[in-house]
Amino acid sequence: MKAQVMEENEAAVAERERKQYEKMTKTPIGKLVIRLGIPTMLSMMVTSLYNLADTYFVSLIGDDAVTAAVSNLLALMSIIQAIGFTYGMGSGAIASRLLGKRDREGADKVASSAFFIAGISGVLILVAGFCFLSPLMRLFGSTGERVFGYSKEYARYILLAAPFMCMSFVLNNILRAEGKAVLSMVGLIAGALVNVVLDPLLIFTAGLGVTGAALATCVSQIFSFGILLYMFLSGRTIVRLRVRAISKKFKVYADVIETGFPSFCRQILASFCTVFLNRAAYEYGGEAAQAALGVVQKVFMLAFSISLGIGQGYQPVLGYNYSARRFDRVKSAYLFTLFFSTGLMAVFAITCSIFANGFMKLFSLSETATEIGSLTLRLQCITMPLLPLNFMAGLTYQVVGNKAIATLLSVSRQGLFYIPAVLILPAIFQLFGVQCCQAVSDFLAFFFALPFTFIFFKTLKKEQQKVEAGIYEDMGQGSNEYEFSD
Repeated sequence: MKAQVMEENEAAVAERERKQYEKMTKTPIGKLVIRLGIPTMLSMMVTSLYNLADTYFVSLIGDDAVTAAVSNLLALMSIIQAIGFTYGMGSGAIASRLLGKRDREGADKVASSAFFIAGISGVLILVAGFCFLSPLMRLFGSTGERVFGYSKEYARYILLAAPFMCMSFVLNNILRAEGKAVLSMVGLIAGALVNVVLDPLLIFTAGLGVTGAALATCVSQIFSFGILLYMFLSGRTIVRLRVRAISKKFKVYADVIETGFPSFCRQILASFCTVFLNRAAYEYGGEAAQAALGVVQKVFMLAFSISLGIGQGYQPVLGYNYSARRFDRVKSAYLFTLFFSTGLMAVFAITCSIFANGFMKLFSLSETATEIGSLTLRLQCITMPLLPLNFMAGLTYQVVGNKAIATLLSVSRQGLFYIPAVLILPAIFQLFGVQCCQAVSDFLAFFFALPFTFIFFKTLKKEQQKVEAGIYEDMGQGSNEYEFSD
């Protein structure tokens, strides 16, 4: 009886896999990208919004030092995200390719192994964070004594949530990789709603202040993780998490880390950029500048989440069709996603530019901080529509397996351009130099990514000619890249 039930379950999963493969390789590109991209974009925007919610409710305390402290912890969040994105984007990219080859067992192995190592890494972050809490807060830019104290309060609860955050990134990206973006969205939105409800209750009603904001974030992250894990345990997914699928082979983990390394570079550089920015802001504008630029960073993350969300909706379309050798669909997906996300970014930039001053006033900042933040936001709006090209180029090379170019593109925006900008421009233009760093780096990163985009299209053309010439055989079941038995 047990064997019969297992056989029926396997048959049900195989049928879901077949239907999903048909959908990903035959649905019209525009409809498919929008269907996957919009839920993913909303998920990413919701994540950014509840980071903003923390900042908003904390700002109602009416102290720039508190707002600056919470904003400075963006560097810590970026480190946790760097680890989570490494395993999440790495396993998601590989899983989408394996599913495109009809290798479900290989996808199970990659997902289960990435989930396991993400949890272990999150625990290590937690332990290291508590051991070196004070020097970390100083490093992240909390140099003023009041800001330093508030930062330590907030950081403790963020560190407690680190293992759950890292594992959630894997679950999210696996869901997106198999084209289940709506399920991913449900988990994120549920966590965001919990955060928004708990923030005012814990900060003001319970009188916990900045500790209440941190506790709300911690609880919401754990709740979101529980929802996402339930999606897998309840049998709603094609990819399955199983203890016996956790690999004992180093190659599986190495492939996940190598594939996700561009995401690690992007996120860890974001942390470094935040550190440099916080220090420059404090040097040239004090607590008011730190608080203002912290708010602007959160708004910019909301904008970036539009590009990131649509791009991650495009990721499984690319992975499935590239592995299925539908190179015509890959090109169509790239162009459609690029133009669609650029248009959305342009609308967002125009809106933010027009209402910049009113938006900054929502955060109960001082008059000086509001003025600093309004100009900074308007400067960043100028180059916001240029963001999608650089990100999409890096994501594309990452998914198709060209790790070197993917890493180069991922580090270009922040490593090659932003860090030099934040080190050089403030020394020349003082506070204005701090305010325009992001816009300058995004402008340069756009032109840096252009030739790589043209090279990819040229490669696609050659691959399509091979398909038309019959050089490639039909995909069939595909090879099992990750043998199930160790």
